[in-house]
Amino acid sequence: MPKIGVNDIQMYYEIHGEGAPLVLIEGLGYATWMWYKQIDELAKHFKVIVFDNRGVGETDKPDCEYSIEIFADDLAELLSKLGIEKTHVLGVSMGGFIAQEFTLKYPQMVDKLILCSTSFGGPNSIPIPMETLQIMLKGGGVYTSLEEIKEAIATALDRENLNEEVLNKILQEKMANPQPKYAYQRQLMAGASFNSEDRVEKIKCETLIMAGRGDRVVPWENALLLKEKIPNSKVLIIEKAGHVFFMEQPEETNKAIIDFLK
Repeated sequence: MPKIGVNDIQMYYEIHGEGAPLVLIEGLGYATWMWYKQIDELAKHFKVIVFDNRGVGETDKPDCEYSIEIFADDLAELLSKLGIEKTHVLGVSMGGFIAQEFTLKYPQMVDKLILCSTSFGGPNSIPIPMETLQIMLKGGGVYTSLEEIKEAIATALDRENLNEEVLNKILQEKMANPQPKYAYQRQLMAGASFNSEDRVEKIKCETLIMAGRGDRVVPWENALLLKEKIPNSKVLIIEKAGHVFFMEQPEETNKAIIDFLK
């Protein structure tokens, strides 16, 4: 499994396909497996780069403070080591925070930007619902029961159209390779302190903002708030899907990504 020295860590990454580079940035507590319904399809059109953020998956998990800026710097260093000067960037949830920070700090490295299930953070974004937040604060480590972990995972899916196949996939992956509790909390706190509201209008590249109508983690209306701030942006809301709409509605999602980037 390929790893590369990035800043102070060894980072796990994969490259699939040929063509214009497209980097996919995962969210809190998720590793590269979260793209299992994207990689094959997107790799027909792009050189797809996926990786594990610090603190999760096969990448090192130092027990020290993380920040969204550190995650963005990790990505810049990874791409530099791989000889990639410019890339399309797609980030989901916390990965959407990282994608914004990366685009603001390294604008010359970004071609087009896709933000999924995310917000600009801070007090004026629409917050995570309290019910979801209470579940998230307990995350990481080994869960006490199957019911508890299933309940936690289910918050990422649309309640009205619960996709059992996706639920079981996430369950299986998280049980097989649990994220240490300290590392989950380090990632969570990095996301909690992110706020790009007064900077996000500086994003000049073409931007697609996507959200699932049934998102119970980052309410979909945050996509509209982002659109108001990012000059060259448009919004697509995916129906019958939640926070992980790209897993729940992969055909529609993949087509939207390819159409936008092509």
